[in-house]
Amino acid sequence: MGAGHAHRLHHPGTSPVHRLPAPCKILATLGLTLAVTATPREAVWAFGGYALLIAAVTALARLPFGLVARRLLIEVPFIAFALLLPLTVPGETTRLLGLDLSLPGLWGAWNILAKATLGVAASVVLAATTAPTALLLGLQRLGLPPLLLQIAAFMVRYADLLTEESRRMSIARRSRGFEARGPHHWRVLAASAGALFVRAFERGERVHLAMVSRGGTGALPPLADTAATRAQWCCALALPAAALALCLMGWTTR
Repeated sequence: MGAGHAHRLHHPGTSPVHRLPAPCKILATLGLTLAVTATPREAVWAFGGYALLIAAVTALARLPFGLVARRLLIEVPFIAFALLLPLTVPGETTRLLGLDLSLPGLWGAWNILAKATLGVAASVVLAATTAPTALLLGLQRLGLPPLLLQIAAFMVRYADLLTEESRRMSIARRSRGFEARGPHHWRVLAASAGALFVRAFERGERVHLAMVSRGGTGALPPLADTAATRAQWCCALALPAAALALCLMGWTTR
C-alpha cells in the first residue's frame, strides 16, 4: 500500500466519527444503505429522515457540506438516466411543465435519485472519515476474501497514479492546442483513453514482475488488529438502527 500513502478522498480530522474503528463505520454504512434500498419509494418522508441522519453524521464528523456536495457529482450519470424515465416508461401520464410525463417513470426516477443520492452520500462520508489503510484493515477484520482485499489495496495505491497520468495527458493535449468541443473530438479522447489503459496494463505487469522477483506470493502481509469496544459498536450501530426503524415505518404507513 505504500508507507505514508494518503488518498485525496480522505479528509483528516479528530472528530468522534474519525476516531471510530473502520469495521464499525463499514457495517454502519452498509446497514444504512440496505435500509435505504429496502424502503418503499412511496414513503417519501422516510428518505427525508435518512437525509437528516446522514447530515447529522456529516456535522458530527465536522466535514464541510460543500465537500460532500461536490463529491456527490459522481452520480450525475445516474441522474441523467433517471431523468429519461418519465419520457420513456409507458403507463398513465400527467401534465407537468408542458410535458406529458409517465407516472410510473416519475416514480422510477424518484426511486433511483433518492436511493442513489443517499447511498453515495453515505459512502462519501465513510471515505472522508476513514483513511484508505484503515478501510483495508476494517475489511480484513470483517473477513473480506484475501484476493479481493489485495485487489482493493492495489486499486487504492495506484488510483492516484493513474489520475495523475491522465492529468499529464490532458496537459499534453492542451499544450498542442487541442480542445474537446464536440463529437468530432471524441476520437482523440478515445485514443487517449486507450493509451491510458495500455500504460496502466504495462505498469501492472512491471509491478507484478518486481513483486515476483522479490519473492512475492500475492498475499498481503498481516495487518494490525482493529478490534472495537462495545461502546464503539453501540455508537456506530445506532445509525443503521435508526435507519431500520424508518424503513419499517415506511412499510407500515404505505
